Amino acid sequence: MGLKNAEKTTMIEDTKKTVAFRDLGCMDYQEAWTYQENLFADIVAKKIQNRNLPEDQQITTPNYLLFVEHPHVYTLGKSGKPEHLLLDTTGLEAHAATYYKINRGGDITYHGPGQLVGYPILD
Repeated sequence: MGLKNAEKTTMIEDTKKTVAFRDLGCMDYQEAWTYQENLFADIVAKKIQNRNLPEDQQITTPNYLLFVEHPHVYTLGKSGKPEHLLLDTTGLEAHAATYYKINRGGDITYHGPGQLVGYPILD
């Protein structure tokens, strides 16, 4: 998956856990969602692998805090209703906006240029 902007990572460590802060720049919502799903799948695979390993041989699972800015996008959460989006397809196109139904909670959410969004993926 080619990231549009160079990925920048800063590591913050304490005695037990590390959190990788990643600045993803400006990225389409779906691309950022896929990126998060891939990181999560990697964590789950490591946890499954750890099940059969002695504690001193287990792989440390990573933690992430992703920062991203999205182009104009509206998302509809699981508890939302499509009629709450006040733009039709023509309106979305006129505002160069995209629309996604997502599996997170909430109703209609807008993200856009100039807004910093943080996505934690923590174990």
